[in-house]
Amino acid sequence: MKRVSFAHMGYSYLGFQQLVEDMGFEAIVPPHPSRATLDRGVTYAPEYACIPFKMVLGTYLEVLERGAQMIITSGGVGPCRAGLYGMMHEKILRNLGYDFEIFIFDPPLTGIWTFFLKLRRVLKTAGVSWLAFVDIVRRAWAKLKLLDELEQTATVIRPYEINKGETTRLFHQCLKLVEQARSMKEITAAREECISLLKNIPQDRTRRPLKIGIVGEIYVLLEPFMNLDIEKTLGEMGVITHRSIYLTQYTTTDVLSHGAQDVRQLAHPYLNQFVGGHGQNSVGETILYARNGFDGVIQVAPFTCIPEIVAKSILPRVSRDFGIPVLSLTIDEQTGRAGVETRLEAFVDLLRQRREQREAKRDAALLFGY
Repeated sequence: MKRVSFAHMGYSYLGFQQLVEDMGFEAIVPPHPSRATLDRGVTYAPEYACIPFKMVLGTYLEVLERGAQMIITSGGVGPCRAGLYGMMHEKILRNLGYDFEIFIFDPPLTGIWTFFLKLRRVLKTAGVSWLAFVDIVRRAWAKLKLLDELEQTATVIRPYEINKGETTRLFHQCLKLVEQARSMKEITAAREECISLLKNIPQDRTRRPLKIGIVGEIYVLLEPFMNLDIEKTLGEMGVITHRSIYLTQYTTTDVLSHGAQDVRQLAHPYLNQFVGGHGQNSVGETILYARNGFDGVIQVAPFTCIPEIVAKSILPRVSRDFGIPVLSLTIDEQTGRAGVETRLEAFVDLLRQRREQREAKRDAALLFGY
């Protein structure tokens, strides 16, 4: 049985593990990213590469040493450099003496015939028919959608929790239940149990949490180790967060389609062309969060990420035009948790003061009739 692995990105590994195992492979599940994983990637990566490149390289080193024989990964198209990362990872790993297969899948719409030829080779290796593969994907997709739903549910409940940390504890309990669910019936049952667990957490609904949107590059948004658990940290500060990217939503809008056109249209007056990655989306999503009444926006970006650098240069103007504060956090291997938490605390304090000032002005207007 061939041993297959993939990159670790948030909680999606549970869906990919099921996909690989249902195809008849042995899944080498990548360990959760750690400082050791990053240090290994930094050792062999080019200095100019962004932190997702270094972390994924470190992950590949770990899974190859655990016996992985095949790596399945995603590619991309320019102008973001991420489209070349799969090839660069392969070259570095082969130069280090590792022997393995790698399948790099670019978005289907960039070359649908090439995509299906690669997929056919994987299915032939697995001995899986196209009909069986459709059913396998259906179950894995249901699990990925459930994982996204549970993340969103947890971020809404966490600011109201009475016992600090209980949402996070039960969320991780839910991950175990989701991992064990394999059939559609089991996944549906796991959803009902998990949603019930989370919604029955003791809450103080008299609280008035702030709402912060989070934009930026996909890997640092989805992987908690990379963003230093920003959603958990903000939630325990009394903030409801919403990411601009969830994996299943991104897959339908950007991988299987031509992107969220409404979001890019919003960005058009400020950034009227595709600059790669999620740069244009970060601008458009910030405008969308402002229109939907969010109190602030945080941009999380890897150091040297050109699309997010472009967005960062534009966001101050968007902030002024739409009256929404924006905090930009740049992440690299030198970023420390304490420094990020200090900046988040200061930003949340600013947003609370701003809300209080707005409410005081509104109350004065109502009282004195001006």
